[in-house]
Amino acid sequence: MNKFWTIVGHTYFSRVKAKSFIITTAITLAIIIGLANLPSILEMFSSDDESEHVLVMDESEIYSSYLQEDEISGGAGITFENFEGTEESAKQEVIDEKYDGLLIITTDENNLPEGSYYANRISEMGEQVEIEQVLQQLKTVVGTQETGIDQETLATIYAPVTLDTEQLDDSARTAEEMNQSRGLVYVMLFVLYMTVLVYGQMIATDVATEKSSRVMELLISSAPPITHMFAKIIGIAFLGLTQVIILLGGGYFAIQANQDTMAGEFFEVMGLTNNDPVIYIYAVVFFLLGYFLYATLAAMLGSLVSRIEDVNQLIMPMVMLIVIAFILAATGLSVPESTMITVTSYIPFFAPMIMFLRIGMLNIPIWEIALSISILVLTIAAFAALAARVYKGGVLMYGKSGSLKDLKRAINLSKKE
Repeated sequence: MNKFWTIVGHTYFSRVKAKSFIITTAITLAIIIGLANLPSILEMFSSDDESEHVLVMDESEIYSSYLQEDEISGGAGITFENFEGTEESAKQEVIDEKYDGLLIITTDENNLPEGSYYANRISEMGEQVEIEQVLQQLKTVVGTQETGIDQETLATIYAPVTLDTEQLDDSARTAEEMNQSRGLVYVMLFVLYMTVLVYGQMIATDVATEKSSRVMELLISSAPPITHMFAKIIGIAFLGLTQVIILLGGGYFAIQANQDTMAGEFFEVMGLTNNDPVIYIYAVVFFLLGYFLYATLAAMLGSLVSRIEDVNQLIMPMVMLIVIAFILAATGLSVPESTMITVTSYIPFFAPMIMFLRIGMLNIPIWEIALSISILVLTIAAFAALAARVYKGGVLMYGKSGSLKDLKRAINLSKKE
């Protein structure tokens, strides 16, 4: 057992002290803090006067007065100013950037307002969108007055219809409950996806690096290969835990520092405020099971290669499995009750993501969860037994490799030990 923890400590501290780990963690943390402070950063670079100033030329001289009313232009964030000069001089004012735009209002054949807007730069998300909404509101007001419909009647007509809903299936989750869980489910899916990609490759690369430097021959002479493999997995797990704590802790405190601007809204939107505590337990359980499943597979594949250059090629099937699982889970966020999601939640390579998705989005029987966890545990045990034999023979294999056919060769070598 002492040898096991010695290898765990060596794996952890050699990685946590590496410049690549420190730089990557620092850059990622800086990005997270920057995103958490994005509203404050944007406010620093924004102008104190955010209102757009637009000149108005009204040929009929009856519409411009409406634009001064708050019910029409109050929410647009645009200040309209009447212009008495010529159209050319008004355009020149805009060209000289004294004003943001020029709106010329005319009357169509139905005696309703229409307009032409001029600005130095026209973009799809510019102030012309607000201008169009203002003109639409103006057209509605003028049109109702022409037809004799008062504003109160019009507001009543356009008021949202009342629809009372009642869910008959007691086992189904409400839309509110699903929205509360959706953020947490997505966070867990993304974290597991990135963990497997980053740390799974790290495990395989670490094993290949030790083999290429012949350090492996010394390690297996002092500790059994099975001890070395699981110590490597646990050591990288502690490394990942350290990085996740740093990043999540930094992100949490950065968001809390912006309590007035985004903290409450962020946690509410992400569904991290009113969830059942049990779902967090399931998140930890399925995250650990998913990590150990893919980490064991990564260590087994890493033991088959002697050169670091061959690692990416050999772990590609594992990467494809986690990518497929993530795509299925992302699809299942909108249709968690589909047959495809139900079936794949029992397939070991997909279960950590898919079954947790179903737990978060649906009310499913406890026996289905227990069955999925049992299949996962048995699969991890079977893979651990297979990986131990492959690892035992694989660490002694040198020369060019990169094919899954080397599994049989590694197993045969392990029998000779």
